[in-house]
Amino acid sequence: MNNLLERITLNPEVVHGKPAIRGTRILVSSILEYLAGGDSIEDILEEFKELTKEDILACLAYASKAINHQEFKVPAA
Repeated sequence: MNNLLERITLNPEVVHGKPAIRGTRILVSSILEYLAGGDSIEDILEEFKELTKEDILACLAYASKAINHQEFKVPAA
């Protein structure tokens, strides 16, 4: 799971410092909203050609850690 979390960054100069997928301006929360709305990983990958399955899984890993209030590190961009 920690390898997946390396795909998530927090940078105050990108999307106001909110968690985003590394190298993009795509917010973790946006991907989670798509999943919650019923979109599949394949649907999201079709919409966001620059993403990989691992990017989507990284969003889920981030959410899992955050919801459980587990301490973890996310690299700065």
